[in-house]
Order: sequence, then structure tokens, then C-alpha cells
Amino acid sequence: MSVYKPGNKSPYYHFDFQVGGHRFHGSTECTSKREAEKFEALEREKAKTQVKAMKRSRTSLLIDDVAARLYNEHGQYDADPDATDTNLARLVNYFGKATPLTDIDHAKATKLVSWRRGHRVSGRKDQENAPLIANATVNRSTTKVLQRLFTFAKAEGAVFENEPKWDDLLLPEPVERIRELQDDEAAALDDAVRADYEPFFEFVRASGMRLKECVTLRWSEVNFGTRQIVRIGKGGRRIVFPITDTVREILFPLQDQHPEFVFTYVAVYGNKRLGRVRGQRYPITYNGTKSAWQRMRADAGVNDFRFHDFRHDFGSKLLRGTGNLKLVQKALNHRDIKSTLRYAHVLDEDVAEAVEYLANSRNSRKKSRSGVREAS
Repeated sequence: MSVYKPGNKSPYYHFDFQVGGHRFHGSTECTSKREAEKFEALEREKAKTQVKAMKRSRTSLLIDDVAARLYNEHGQYDADPDATDTNLARLVNYFGKATPLTDIDHAKATKLVSWRRGHRVSGRKDQENAPLIANATVNRSTTKVLQRLFTFAKAEGAVFENEPKWDDLLLPEPVERIRELQDDEAAALDDAVRADYEPFFEFVRASGMRLKECVTLRWSEVNFGTRQIVRIGKGGRRIVFPITDTVREILFPLQDQHPEFVFTYVAVYGNKRLGRVRGQRYPITYNGTKSAWQRMRADAGVNDFRFHDFRHDFGSKLLRGTGNLKLVQKALNHRDIKSTLRYAHVLDEDVAEAVEYLANSRNSRKKSRSGVREAS
């Protein structure tokens, strides 16, 4: 066991050793030799665990390397690859590129969650006073992403002796509410929508597609002949949206507005940096659409209705009209029927009507039998 002070006049002792043909070195951050030797002993134990895991997986377990492999093999095919890339980069920056997954235990994962909980919702004018991100955001963008890295590495053969306890790390989330758009609210939104965004919002309500699915819709994915919109979703899954008569009426007139993207907007102001000319059409963007939606909602005076609630509204009304959960599952492109079951509450009225019908039928039969006995 040996530690040393480097020749750069650093006050700290450094360590430098090899385990299984791999070199491990760095500062102990200790000025006492005895404390430095204790630090080195702990690093040796960590190194043994890391090398052991590396031999089983036969690949690097540095978080930056695992994240790169995960993204190349799976992440780039996610429904939102940019978000996947951002979430992975956040973890790599937090832990440091040279940190092996074997070094991330439950205590360090807990600190990560605590750190992420302190972040505020981005994109607000008054960023300092913006609300903290929701528990669901922490779970989805941080804890689940870290767990995915561990799962990916284990599939490669890695073994983790101190893997975080994922269930304990997940923050409680409220049950997602299902919000429907009332007739007066729909009318108010129709009156408030900007003319150039009108086809976009009509399509959102008629298709039930997600915001980013609508924003990035390309003409190459639209086939009026087969009456289908065909996209490649998460995991390379082929997703098909039907082009109904209503959807066709919305999309067909837009074909000459842009050669690639379906939905466009008219630039209100010129912008040399972005190459925007006032009065010209350009493909809508995610952030631009969100801003247009916030103004539209405020002008319409519609409260407690998020953009994603358009999808809830679509699912609820479709289930109420058909009574078919499997059909709604397919229309919303839910992989798991459990996601669709959130909309099952809209069938409560149908159940009540059926129960009342059964009771009325029973009462009618009783009255009929009673009438027969009196006549006899």
C-alpha cells in the first residue's frame, strides 16, 4: 500500500495502483498520510468491484461510455430522442464522465434526486420565481433514466453489488387527472386561436396525437391514398393514425405551404438572425407552439386545461361514444391497456344507465305478473 505527494507542490497525497491490468490513480484529497492510506484502501476495494463487473460485461462501465452505448443502441429511437439525450447528459455531468456505475450506490442516487428536486421549471420569464419541477418530472427525467443505465449495463453482463433501491428513490406522484373540454371552453378557444395556427389546433383535437407528434408531422408520413399517417415511434414501432374525413379536410389544403412539414405559421416579425421574413410561412416549432397555446388559453379565459388535456379530451369522448376500451387504446397508441384504463371512468354513466335499465325491467315484470294475478 503506497501513497505519495506529487512534484507539483500539491498539499494532497495521491494514489496510483493497478487491479486486473487496469490503472487507477488520482488525488486522495487528504493531507495526512494515514488518512490517504485509508482512502487508497477504499479505492482499491472499489476498483476490484469495478474490474469484476467489467470482466463480466466486457465493456466499460464509466457512466459516459454506458450512456453513449445506450443512446446509440436504443435512445436515438425513443419517441423523443432529444429529451433522452438531454437527460443522459445531465446524469453524466452530475456524476462526472469518469465515474463508473459501480461507484453509484443508493446514497449517491439519493443525493442526485435531492439535487434534481431543487430545479425549477425552465422557459419562464421570471426564472428565479418559477415553480419547482414536479415529482413526476424528477422520476421520469432522472431516477428512471439512471435506472435505465443500470438495466442496460446488466443486460451487457455487468453485476452491481450496491445498486440503488429504485422503488425507494421514486417520489410520490398524484394520480393523473382526466380533463375534458366543455362546449363553452371549446368555443372560446376557437375564437381565440390565431388564424395561421387554426389548422394545427383543429388537427390536435381531431387526432388525439401528442404535441411533438403534431409539431414534427411531415408530408412524407401523410398518405391520402391509403388514408393513413404512418410514423415510426419508440423502439422502431410502426404507428398508424387514420386520416378521417375531418382530418383530410384539415390537412389537404395545407400541401402547398411547405415542402416538408405539414404545419406552418406566419412570421409576425422579421428576424435576420433566424432568417425570418415578416409575412412568410415557416414550420412551427415546439416552443413557438407552446407560446401560441399559452396566449390562446389566456385570451379564451380557459383555466386548468393543459395542452396534453386535448389528448385526454379526445380519449374520453371517444370512449364515451364507442364504449370500447381496446379501440381507444389503439387510437391513442397505448402499448399497455393500463394506460387506457384511466379513461374508464367515463363509462360510469353507462353502467348506471344499465343498472337502472335492469331495475326498471325487473319492476315491469313484477307489475305485469301482479296484473295477471288480479285479472285471474
